[in-house]
Amino acid sequence: MHSVAPTPIPRGDWLRLRTLINLRWISILGQFAAITVCFRLLDIHLPLLPCYLAVAVLAAVNLTLAMRCRTNRHLSENEALLTLLFDMSQLSVLVFLTGGLSNPFVLLILAPVVIAAAALGLRTTIILSVCATIWVTAVTIWHLPMELSDNSLLQTPALFRFGFWLSMVIGIAFTSIYARRVATEIRTTQNALLATQMALAREQKLTDLGGVIAAAAHELGTPLATIKLVSAELMEELSDRPDLHEDAALIRDQAVRCRDILHSMGRAGKDDTLMRQAPLTSLLREAAEPHIARGRVVEFSARGDVAGQEDDRIPLIQRRPEIIHGLRNLVQNAVDFAATTVWVDARWSEDEIRVRVADDGEGYPAQILGRIGEPFVRPRRLPQDLMRRPGYEGMGLGLFIAKTLLERTGATLTFGNGSHPFLAPEEHPLRSGAVVDVIWPRDTITAETGPLEENRPFPLS
Repeated sequence: MHSVAPTPIPRGDWLRLRTLINLRWISILGQFAAITVCFRLLDIHLPLLPCYLAVAVLAAVNLTLAMRCRTNRHLSENEALLTLLFDMSQLSVLVFLTGGLSNPFVLLILAPVVIAAAALGLRTTIILSVCATIWVTAVTIWHLPMELSDNSLLQTPALFRFGFWLSMVIGIAFTSIYARRVATEIRTTQNALLATQMALAREQKLTDLGGVIAAAAHELGTPLATIKLVSAELMEELSDRPDLHEDAALIRDQAVRCRDILHSMGRAGKDDTLMRQAPLTSLLREAAEPHIARGRVVEFSARGDVAGQEDDRIPLIQRRPEIIHGLRNLVQNAVDFAATTVWVDARWSEDEIRVRVADDGEGYPAQILGRIGEPFVRPRRLPQDLMRRPGYEGMGLGLFIAKTLLERTGATLTFGNGSHPFLAPEEHPLRSGAVVDVIWPRDTITAETGPLEENRPFPLS
């Protein structure tokens, strides 16, 4: 069963126009208040008309967008780029009018860059970062100095201006990379968890469907047998009337066909206690069944060690979709990369149950061994990988789903290789490829012992 990642939404489509409009109103109020306080209370002489004009232009644009556009719509990548670029340019003009880098509010030029890094694509982030660097450099070289109350000009030393400019440029680069990295990891995990939920829901639906079909086969078995018996008796009584005899034969044949169809559509039983638990070996074979006939030998082994003595009593395990689908993904990965053989070994003791899935392939690449289980890990593909699996993308989503589902049941997973990468081929042991150990505390997945509950009829309506 292959795991399919959900189709990601383009980054630009995550940003609503309403969000930017609301943030811009906050910016407009802040700019207006800062200009007024500096001029009225701090007695700093500013070119009020150009400053208020710059704020008025921003307010007019914002008001026009709020009145003429649907504010609940998502912006495209280019629309978001132009919007943030306009905000950055307007703020740069205001900084130019109010002292350049001497104005502490120059730090707000970073805001559009951070928004782009968190919510937009790489191209947009790079463009805004470059523009922010250009604007910061421009207002460092060209700006109107602030005039203080005693008519003196606020002049900062050249070394201080250079240090502030350098810190701004480094801040633009650092904050954009930092915000993008964090936002990308959050979205990657969200997409992978969505795929995990889809896989679990699919497995649960298949399990439920099998129970419905088997229950239908069980409940309809008696009526179909009665129809078959009565139609056979009618055929004997109507042997002298060929037209009616054919109708009776058709009824019998269709009843047999209905029974066969119901039996072939599902192998599970009714929704009773028996179907909620299964021996460990049976559950492992059920999980591996879709990949047994894929050109690789899948060998099973089971052995118990309780109180230092071999125990042949196979544990009874809760038959949960998380366990089945998680183990199925591990077997699928092993079959995909095995040379000839995959081993599924079950071991149990008084305290724990261990399942090991191993193969005789080349093992996990050394550069990603520490990241196995993370979603969307893409190792470098070698030419031999392209020849062996042309359609393989190597995203690691299947192993992430398996790890997430199995850990949900209380398991601990360990990923490794069965041989050292520097050994010669003839020195490799039998299980030389990838090895996954899944360990559960025994009491977390074993079914309750004792008599089964009474079977309850499965509701079909």
